[in-house]
Amino acid sequence: MFPPSVKPDCSFLLKLCVVVSMLYAPSSAFAESSSPENMVLINASGFVRGMDADKARLLKEGSGSTALTPMSEEAFRDEGPARMIYLDSYYIDKFEVSNAQYTEFIMATDYPAPAYWDHHELNKPDYPVTGVNWFDANAYCHWANKRLPTEAEWEKAARGPAGFLYPWGNGLDYSKANFARGKRGETYITQPVDSHPEGKSYYGVYNMAGNVFEWVQDWYDPNYYKTSKDVRNPKGPDLDPIPGTAGNLPPGQAGGNGKKKVIRGGSWFAPAQSVTTTHRFWNDPMNNSYGVGLGFRCARDFEEQPAMESRMHYMDALIHMGAEKFERAREAIQKALQLEPENKEYRNLQKMIANRL
Repeated sequence: MFPPSVKPDCSFLLKLCVVVSMLYAPSSAFAESSSPENMVLINASGFVRGMDADKARLLKEGSGSTALTPMSEEAFRDEGPARMIYLDSYYIDKFEVSNAQYTEFIMATDYPAPAYWDHHELNKPDYPVTGVNWFDANAYCHWANKRLPTEAEWEKAARGPAGFLYPWGNGLDYSKANFARGKRGETYITQPVDSHPEGKSYYGVYNMAGNVFEWVQDWYDPNYYKTSKDVRNPKGPDLDPIPGTAGNLPPGQAGGNGKKKVIRGGSWFAPAQSVTTTHRFWNDPMNNSYGVGLGFRCARDFEEQPAMESRMHYMDALIHMGAEKFERAREAIQKALQLEPENKEYRNLQKMIANRL
């Protein structure tokens, strides 16, 4: 991308990102009318992924947190070098997937319950589902007509166009997220998925720091940022599946030869070092327990074609009908009909929903 003797000026690229993102940021009216329920649209643009070790150390030392010292370049070896990455538009869940949502999935598919399902403090309806492995998270997202976000998509939604160290800015603030057991151990559990609105990201995404670690699509490679040449819609390293398993699992669900999947965002249990927007961590895709804090959120491709977008809302309506949430189904099919008012299939579904209300 650049001649060997030329090093890209990421500070300039970051400033350019901010300007472009502001110019093309969606209006609130457009976002509310067009985005799927409880998802936010992240418009196509570039962003600076990762962070160079020297800058990370300065920022974290300047945050005033003694929990983040001592710093060394070695501590951030998998987070750099910083590089400009371009992503197409996509949607991402505003909230982590809740126990209530996961219950709908279990009831509709007879899928096994996750770990800690009977834990009276972790299984509250509006709390994030936890105790899920990567395959559980992937299965839910596909059922919901979505997918897991890529690691790059997750980081862009967390950092915003200014490339913040934390979703809310560059200063560590224990009041804006649920992590490190509440700093002194006051909090020993997860919190509702809509908690800490003051800590949401620039794009309006909640709890991207703390609460539960979040599975993403990518395999983990500590050297991926150093060796990858993918600068447009990167999907992580291409690792070989476990021999004999790829043909027995749904597409996208092959395990890895002892390889790990990326988890992001830290958790209620994890220390402050883990809740930065650039921090990369990993876990075995079969593991459903890491400090009682493995959850996820989903993403979805953005389709500019009206027919594809209307179909997306139609599928949402079917899912809501299956869960007997007929008011939500009505809202979804109305969005589909706004885009394709003469579609007979959509009109028939609208009548079916009206009969159930």
